[in-house]
Parts: sequence; C-alpha cells; structure tokens
Amino acid sequence: MRRRPVATILTNQMDKSSNKNHYSRICFLASLSAFFWFLLLYFHFIILPQQQHQSSINNQQQIPRITTDPCSGRYIYVHDLPSRFNQDMLRDCKTLSLWTNMCKFTTNAGLGPPLENTDAVFSDTGWYATNQFAVDVIFANRMKQYECLTHDSSIANAIFVPFYAGFDIARYLWGYNISMRDAASLDLVDWLVKRPEWGFMNGKDHFLVAGRITWDFRRLSEIESDWGNKLLFLPAAKNMSMLVVESSPWNANDFGIPYPTYFHPAKDEDVFLWQERMRRLDRKWLFSFAGAPRPDNPKSIRGQIIEQCRRSKVGKLLECDFGESKCHSPSSIMQMFQGSLFCLQPQGDSYTRRSAFDSMLAGCIPVFFHPGSAYTQYTWHLPKDYNKYSVFIPEDDIRKRNVSIEERLSQIPEEKVRIMREEVISLIPSLVYADPRSKLETLKDAFDVSVKAVIDKVTNLRKDIIEGRTDENFIEENSWKYALLDEGQREVGPHEWDPFFSKPKDGNGESSDSSAEVAKNSWKNEQRTQS
Repeated sequence: MRRRPVATILTNQMDKSSNKNHYSRICFLASLSAFFWFLLLYFHFIILPQQQHQSSINNQQQIPRITTDPCSGRYIYVHDLPSRFNQDMLRDCKTLSLWTNMCKFTTNAGLGPPLENTDAVFSDTGWYATNQFAVDVIFANRMKQYECLTHDSSIANAIFVPFYAGFDIARYLWGYNISMRDAASLDLVDWLVKRPEWGFMNGKDHFLVAGRITWDFRRLSEIESDWGNKLLFLPAAKNMSMLVVESSPWNANDFGIPYPTYFHPAKDEDVFLWQERMRRLDRKWLFSFAGAPRPDNPKSIRGQIIEQCRRSKVGKLLECDFGESKCHSPSSIMQMFQGSLFCLQPQGDSYTRRSAFDSMLAGCIPVFFHPGSAYTQYTWHLPKDYNKYSVFIPEDDIRKRNVSIEERLSQIPEEKVRIMREEVISLIPSLVYADPRSKLETLKDAFDVSVKAVIDKVTNLRKDIIEGRTDENFIEENSWKYALLDEGQREVGPHEWDPFFSKPKDGNGESSDSSAEVAKNSWKNEQRTQS
C-alpha cells in the first residue's frame, strides 16, 4: 500500500481544522448577534417599560407633595430695611403729625387704644380707636403673622418693602422744603436697587403700603410750594406697586385698599357674631350723613346734601366741624350708621372717605355720588357690579337740584334693600384688618385680599414676560378703566364714567393731575377725621 506523504496529511488535517474553526467562529458570531438582539429586545420591551412605569409612579407620588404645599404660589419675602425706614418713626411718634399725638395710635400693633363700650354700640372685643392713617404699621404687623413668609427671595412670589411711607411724609408735609420731603424716598430707592432681590424683575415684584392718599406722593414739580413728595414719580417706584387708601385714576403704580375701621377681630367668631348683630338691627332712619360742609370748594355738593338731610323727617344728620364734635366719637358715628338703611358718602377733601368703610361695617348701604369714591378705587375688595351693594346718584343731579335723595331712596323696593344690606354685611370680613397679633382661620380680611391681589398681579406679569407678551396698547391715563375689566380682557374703550375722569389740559395742551390739588387741603382730614 502506498503511503501518503506526511506533509500531505498535515495539510489535510490543517484544512479540516481550519474549516472547523471557521464554522465555530460563524456560530459564535451568530450566537453573539442573537444574544445582542435578545438583550436589546429585552431592554426595550421589559426593562424600559418598567422604568417608565416606575418613573410615572414617582412623578405621581411627587405631584401631591407639590400641590399640597399650602404656600405654593403664595410666598412673600420681606426686605430687612434699616430701622430709619420704619421702627425709628414709631420711636419718634410725636413727630408724625402736626396736630395729633400719634403715639397712642401706634400702640397695640397700630390699632390704637381699646374703645370703651359704655353705649353698647360695639361688640365685647376687637374695637380700638384706630387712626385713619395707621395702615402703614397695621399692614406691616399683619405681615409678620403671614403664614407663607420665606427667607429665600428666589422662590418668593412677591417682595414686601416695610417702609412707612405714609408716616414718613406726614412728618414733613408742613413747613419743610422738598429736599426734606423727598429724602427718605430717595434713600429707600437707592437702597433697594442695590439689592440682589431687585434684579429678579427690576422691582416689578416689589410692593409697599402707605396709609395716606396717593396725592401726598405725587408732587408734580420742584417748586417748594407744591404739595407732598415725589415718591410715586421716581423711576424705580414706578416699577413697584404701592397700596394706598386712595389711588390715582390715571396712574398704574398705585392701588386702593380700605381705610382702617375701628373693628379688628382676633378670631372668626368675632366677625360672625358682629355680622349677625348687624342683620337683626332695627334701622329707623332711611338715610344719614356725617360730615361738614365745604364752603371754600364751589364744586362740593356737601352743602346741598346737608340741606336735604335737615329738611327730611327720615334723614339723620351728624354735623362735623372744628373743635369737639360727635363726629370725633366712634360710638356716636357707629350708632347713627347702625340705625340707618342708607349712608351718604359724597367726596371729602379728596375722592374717598374713611366713613364709607365705617358705614359698611355697620351694615349700612353706601350712597356714592362720584365713581372715584369707591368703584374705581377698591376693585380688589368690592364687587365690580356696584349696584349689588350701593346706590349711585351722580353729583350733577344733586348740584342741579334734579334729585331728591329721600325720594330716590324711598323708591327702592324693601326686598331689594334687604338683599343689598345682606351683600354689604357679607363684605365686612374683606373690609376690616384683623388684629395683627392674631390670625383669622377661615375668613380673608383686607390684608389677605390685598396680598393675594398683589401676588396675582406679579404672577400674571411674570407669565407675560416669559411668553414675551407686551401690552403695547396700554394707556396709563386710562388706568381706572383697566381695573374694571373682566378676567382676560385687555382692551378698553369709551365708558359712561369718562366725564368724571376727564383731565383738564395745562397751558401746553398736556394733561395735568388736577386732582392732586385737593391734597393741599388734606390737612383738614387731620382735624376732621370723620368728615
């Protein structure tokens, strides 16, 4: 038998081994590919859905933690101002008014001394001799009890500036030059713009409170004889919101909040008991008026109103003037309001009066003669449908003697009067400032309503900024109209109240804040606090 060469045998064996190794590699690669696809499919159909499901569960678990935060969307950051802007003024309280010792009115967190109830006109607790210009300190002390304060300004929904602007200007309104009147305001703005908090929104999320009328902060020129300071005309202040007891119809950086009344409840039950008491009262007078004439103001209708009250057998008049007067007695005023169905509220030295809030606190339906006395002022606190809670008689109807107040009011059906009075009584919680040393549980007082409105304003502004939306058609001179728009509306047009707010032109044909002139007479408010 012929033997094959060894080399041939080795070659054949190597070829077989090579083929076998090649086959093994193919099998390995195929297996590896199958395993890879198995892992890919397993991850896609098993692992990934499980992760997505778990993520969904986690997100669902996180949502309640976010939405159940009672302070979500309500956080307030309070600037820690140097004491010269607030507490030092209280320490020097004797300088806050030329005629009144304000020291007693700054006690009890700004409420003033407790009122005696010798005539059983008030309820047992919560009544104080509160000065009508004390909102600065009342509001600041209420803020200390606010449940959603934060030390982290980056999460704040609004930033409060506890500057006692009203107390500041009251010190220097008479006998001081404009440099002195402007000093604290300029100093405050300089301090604020240097703070990092200012940069978030260039101050548009900042707000402050002043318990005086807006005209005290709107000096139009640098002439020494002009009234007030220029706080609200400072560029930085125009970005901020200022809450005042009377705002300007023609400016967008101030907002009206209620004058303080004598009632400052410490708990909900105090309010409920008072409301029920006001429902049960027997009101023997059809209408009443507490106030003094304005003989030096030819446009005032107070003289005609007083004349009609004197002639009426169903009208009650409480005449106010200099010196001692029942108008300076909270008991006498509240007693008259509690015995009246309607309370007349004409303009005083300016559009508004504290008396309007005292009368509503007594469950008395207010009668206004100018829309600037309430309807365009307190849009945060009063219904936009003014017919629900008040009666409107245009000033011209009284001035031209076209209307008998008694006849007009007596024509309102008894059931309509009852419904209106109930509406007024239901508004009481939102018109009073609760005791700053306590907290109402379920009711929202004037402070709560104001803070919510400020936060809503800042939130909407922030949303507009994020969405790049600007209101290029906004006309600041029509500010009073914008305040009356319904939710979502942005455009204003002709309004029935245009004649009340038309501004006379100056010599250059430019509009002028003619109503600022009434502030020059506001010293009368210091002496006739109820007129």
